[in-house]
Amino acid sequence: MKYQGSVIIDRSREIVTALFMNSDYNKEYQDGFIKKELISGVAGQNGAKSKMYYKYGKRDMILTEIITKNNLPDSFEASYYHKHMDNTMKCTFIQISENQTRYEYEYEYIRMNWVLPKLMAILFPSIYRKQGEKWMQQFKTFVEKQ
Repeated sequence: MKYQGSVIIDRSREIVTALFMNSDYNKEYQDGFIKKELISGVAGQNGAKSKMYYKYGKRDMILTEIITKNNLPDSFEASYYHKHMDNTMKCTFIQISENQTRYEYEYEYIRMNWVLPKLMAILFPSIYRKQGEKWMQQFKTFVEKQ
């Protein structure tokens, strides 16, 4: 399952990508985000491996992130692994003007090995797309307040 979209952010590409890469701000736009811990490699660089911790109600979720291609300020790619599913993320940052950036994103779920995520993907595929869109809108709002 793959989906993509974009959002126009009224800030320079340098500001947008600096805030994007600073995981201290993830809690500002990613619901349930707790923290990110570097496991190996150099933070923000190709091959860096980190654990990302989330809490949704009473449920805890831990993702493993591996940065596959960091070409910022132009683009960023990473893979995310969870015991029930894996996905990839590709982000492109296009400078529209001195103070405006188009943030294009593409998410692809490449493995789902638990009944509930598979069922949701079949019956309600928009749930995954809507979550991504929500975080992008929250990111836009956060960045534009800076």
